[in-house]
Amino acid sequence: MENLLMKDKIWQSWNICDELKVIFDKSENIIIPQTRNELMEMSVGGKDNVSYIVSYKVPDKGEIVEAEVVKCKNGIGVNYPDPYMRRRDPNCMVVNNIAMTDKILFEDRFGKKFDGIRKETLEWLSSNELILIPFMAGGSKYGYPALMVGPKNAAFFAASIYDLQGMIPPDKLERHFEPKAIIYVAPPFRHTHFAGKQVVVHNRQNAVHEVFSYNLYPGPSAKKGVYGVLLALGLEEDFVTVHASTVNITTPYDNDISILHEGASGSGKSEMLEYAHREEDGRLLLGKNVVTGEEKYIGLSQGCKLQPITDDMALCHSSFQKDNGRLAVVDAEKSWFVRIDHIKKYGTDPHLESVTTHPKEPLIFFNLEAHPNSTCLIWEHTEDAPGKSCPNPRIIIPRSQIKNIQDGPVEIDYRSFGLRTPPCTAENPSYGIFGMLHILPPALAWLWRLVAPRGFANPSITSSNTHANINELKSEGVGSFWPFATGKRVDLANILLEQFMRTTKTRNILIPNQHVGSWEVGFMAQWVIREYLARRGQASFKKLNLKPARHPLAGYIPGGIHVEGTAISQKFLDVSVQPQVGADAYDAGAKMLEDFFKNELKLYLKSDLHPLGKAIILCCMDNGSVSDYEKLIPGIY
Repeated sequence: MENLLMKDKIWQSWNICDELKVIFDKSENIIIPQTRNELMEMSVGGKDNVSYIVSYKVPDKGEIVEAEVVKCKNGIGVNYPDPYMRRRDPNCMVVNNIAMTDKILFEDRFGKKFDGIRKETLEWLSSNELILIPFMAGGSKYGYPALMVGPKNAAFFAASIYDLQGMIPPDKLERHFEPKAIIYVAPPFRHTHFAGKQVVVHNRQNAVHEVFSYNLYPGPSAKKGVYGVLLALGLEEDFVTVHASTVNITTPYDNDISILHEGASGSGKSEMLEYAHREEDGRLLLGKNVVTGEEKYIGLSQGCKLQPITDDMALCHSSFQKDNGRLAVVDAEKSWFVRIDHIKKYGTDPHLESVTTHPKEPLIFFNLEAHPNSTCLIWEHTEDAPGKSCPNPRIIIPRSQIKNIQDGPVEIDYRSFGLRTPPCTAENPSYGIFGMLHILPPALAWLWRLVAPRGFANPSITSSNTHANINELKSEGVGSFWPFATGKRVDLANILLEQFMRTTKTRNILIPNQHVGSWEVGFMAQWVIREYLARRGQASFKKLNLKPARHPLAGYIPGGIHVEGTAISQKFLDVSVQPQVGADAYDAGAKMLEDFFKNELKLYLKSDLHPLGKAIILCCMDNGSVSDYEKLIPGIY
């Protein structure tokens, strides 16, 4: 097949630039794989190999190993010798030749123009055997044609793209294939040009959005790079791809609801698709008090059935949105890049363990102990240092292997926002002031997405808060997808605002994880609230005797809730009444949050911000009440 492709030079009929056609002509070999199995075999250096070293010659530094790939019984395991490469660097993105942007420009960051490095990159690629992966960014039905170009020895990276976004088979490619986006992969440039750092350059070249990936960790490019492409296309066509998981939930009584759960990295998106983790006796450990050591359990004899829809990228395309006041989404991915740092032992998540141990087809594992011809186990995480596990083990799971998967578009009943919160106590106040459930007016929900706090102890990126600095707040910005976007904050904020204005029949809530005041809860608060919301269906929140939270940024809190007959203590709903916290510590933590919000929101007060958006932000600056937000965009509760 490889020789036939080289002979026919099918790329000559594609609508791509001449310089790219020249690169393909000069390349020693061009591979457009016919099957996924071809890519998996190439990933380990050939059909008969069980391990493969991905390395590159770097001037003055010799041969540098970027990745080690091992063939296991249940897939391939990819490990990076450099611990820095095992998670996404939040500062990896730079943009070039994009007129309307707030992101740092390549020339400003590196003190030189990108054009020369772009030319060097293409020349380097032409000297390699190349793999081409044509795919539809955002999905086969609503997506956009795109192409990946990378060296053959990085086949595992090509396989990641194949899994995450799918591939257009060669026999289905249109003769005049015209990619709107192209991802170029050139790993050694990390060392020759960027001092060993992850760098992903988004470059506009005529009508094509180019992504230059100068590293082999898929997170910043194969995953978030494609996300950046979709966000850029959304700015052109007036739609947004939200950073969210989505699940349809069926109660034991056959009632259905759908929840869209947004938030920064680590905010519980993947966990929203998981069944609650039970103790050995079947109970749920709601939380453990970090001061007294007290533990609180609840019984739940039968949980709801979960039908996952999206894991991280939910496409809200204008072509399927109905004018009925409710948000509709469809998955923008073919596979999910699932973080499994919470699975530390056998039995934690039997379903995920079964799917990954005995998959329907081999999977791709990252940052896990992998040995030739053995089974890669998802609780055996690679160590960053002796005794210190990598906080970002990952697996790519095709949607086809996920139990009860549901296709979209799906209309959303509850739009929730997740936040990683530190412990908050009288001795150490923090922004961990949130109870298990907060109900937000649409205007306030929009503000939360503009600010999108990254939160406590984030496991997915290279810089995160720690227990030693629990009060530090950082922002991931508009919609929590700002780290992946190439445009302007205000433009994205306007699109999001218009979305909230059109979808006022979708209720908005906020759910914390990790801590509820002085109680360590992990993701249990999220799981319990999911069960609660499903059982109550679409009944009005106002029946819960809603009251304004002590601070307006926290919206409303319920006067009381029950799950399967068990009352949830008020101390899990209103942190200010916890004896280990109290009003003074709550107020101190709220002030931290308020100052953080006001500082971040200043970035959006521009002349081109929607007038209503300006009014909402000024409401926050003026310490408006929850009812003030409610008046700005009336919604249902």
